[in-house]
Amino acid sequence: MVHIWNDPTEVPEDFGPSVVTIGNFDGVHRGHQQVLSQLIRTARLNNAKSVAVTFDPHPALVHRPESAPELIMGLQDKLQALGELGLDAVLVMKYSLELASLTPEEFVGSVLVDSLHASYVVIGHDTRFGKGNSGDLNTMQDLGEKFGFEVLVISEFGSEGFPLHDDGGTDRRCSSTWVREALREGDVGTAAAVLGRAHRMRGEVVHGAARGRDLGFPTANLSSDASGLIPADGIYAGWLVDEAGTRWPAAISVGSNPTFDGVSRQVEAHVIDRPEERIEDFDLYGQTVVVEFAARLRGMVAYRGPEALVEQMRQDVLQTHDILLKR
Repeated sequence: MVHIWNDPTEVPEDFGPSVVTIGNFDGVHRGHQQVLSQLIRTARLNNAKSVAVTFDPHPALVHRPESAPELIMGLQDKLQALGELGLDAVLVMKYSLELASLTPEEFVGSVLVDSLHASYVVIGHDTRFGKGNSGDLNTMQDLGEKFGFEVLVISEFGSEGFPLHDDGGTDRRCSSTWVREALREGDVGTAAAVLGRAHRMRGEVVHGAARGRDLGFPTANLSSDASGLIPADGIYAGWLVDEAGTRWPAAISVGSNPTFDGVSRQVEAHVIDRPEERIEDFDLYGQTVVVEFAARLRGMVAYRGPEALVEQMRQDVLQTHDILLKR
């Protein structure tokens, strides 16, 4: 089981030695996974603990909130994804201007050395850390010599999970930016390829206008504060995972539904193939659920009245069934 610490003071005094990496890890995409896999292998070979140091909130939300990127996932999903990789521990540093004021040496000395007792630090070529992002790879290597840890440098990884070519080949590096771009275009397939899993949102099921139920397609509406980047408006095939861990196939609507006036943008999932004997008891209100996006069916379209919309929704459900259950 992965240990989660929210402050360096929570790390046991006898913890370590450890192999450590630092990063935001938004999305925990395949590039992150490559770095973390190397970290875990190194830890096991050296009878050490594997640790990822991450930050909450995202540093950009502190330094430039007006232009900070939308987060791909919330903290709970990030910690779950990190834990599933097999890490021994994750240290979540509360990001603040005070933390940002630490020099590279102060940060490394107090967190990586004094608290985590790092024997190896695993980083990428473009790692920046410390006050004003003044620390880089050379800085970390110098600090390694001073404090007695070894620095392992991991190559960037391209779209298929292989190192980028030295000659500047065409593979695009896996990145959180790439995932965000794909989701804004509704390309959940590309997002999943970079992430290594389907993109997901997490939120409480709340009451909506009940239009779906009135039309014969009841939906679970995610609250407006649900975590996870909302993909482009449209209809998607995907899954709804309830609090019991059951994965239900679902047709997912993202948008304001232009067929009706005055509807705000929302994410709602219609569970298909529910067992008839449970229809009356199928109540998700108040549950915190996960919605996973498998494929985009179409964009959001305004129809001439409810009848045309209902017919299209029937087709959406059939297509969702074919995509999810006939693969």
